[in-house]
Amino acid sequence: MAQLIERDISYSASPELRGMLVAPVDAVAGPGVVLIHDAFGLGEQMVQTARNLAELGLSVFLADVWGERATPAQDEIGQYIGAMKQVPGLWQGRIAAAHDAARQQPEIDPARLANMGFCFGGSSALEYLRVAGDVLATVAVHPGLDLIEYDWSPREARVLVTLGAIDPMATPEQRAELDRALSTAGVDWELDLYSHTKHGYTSEGARFAPENPVVGFHERNAKRTKDRYEAFFREIFPELS
Repeated sequence: MAQLIERDISYSASPELRGMLVAPVDAVAGPGVVLIHDAFGLGEQMVQTARNLAELGLSVFLADVWGERATPAQDEIGQYIGAMKQVPGLWQGRIAAAHDAARQQPEIDPARLANMGFCFGGSSALEYLRVAGDVLATVAVHPGLDLIEYDWSPREARVLVTLGAIDPMATPEQRAELDRALSTAGVDWELDLYSHTKHGYTSEGARFAPENPVVGFHERNAKRTKDRYEAFFREIFPELS
C-alpha cells in the first residue's frame, strides 16, 4: 500500500469551503483529479474514494460544495440541491473554486487535471466541463441528467458516464440528448449502462434506504464502475501504477 498524505484545505469563506487533498507522499506536479461529492456531502465514502485513487498515483482534491463540510440527512438533500440549481452562478462558482484550489496544490500539475463526481457531483463535473472546458477528462457516476444543460461548445476532452438503466433522473430521452450534445461538441465519450439499476447505485447512503423506485444501492455494479473508472484514469494518465 502506497504512503499517502492528507490535508484539509480551506479555499473560500462565508460559508467556509473546506476541501481536502489526498495524494501519494512523494507527489510533485503529477496528474490530478477534482473529486466532487454526492448529495450526502464530503463524507467518509468520498474520502475513501480519494484514497483509492491516490493509491493509483493520482493527487485528489476533494471539493466541499455544500460548505462547512455539511453532510445532509436524506430529508435535507432536496433543499441543498435545489439551492444550487436555482442559482447556477453559485453552483458553478463553487465548482470552479475547487478546481482553482486544486491547481494551486504543489502535488498537482494544472495541465494534467481531470474531474470526477458522483450523483449531484457527477452533474457538477459535467457542467463544469460544459461551461469551462479546461480539464482533460471527466468521470460522472450516476449523474442526474435532469440537472444539466445540453448546449455544448466544441471540447477536446474525454468523458466517461456510468448510469443505471432504470434511473428516473437519467431517462432514455435525457441519455439521447447527452449523446447528441457530446457528439456534436466533438467529445470522446463513453456511456456504461447497467441493467436493473437505479439512481445512486454506488452510494453507501442508499445501501440501507427503504425500497423505492428512484434510488437503490447495487453492489456488483458499484464494483464494476470502480473497475472501469480506474482503468479510464490509467488510459488518460499512462504513468499511473
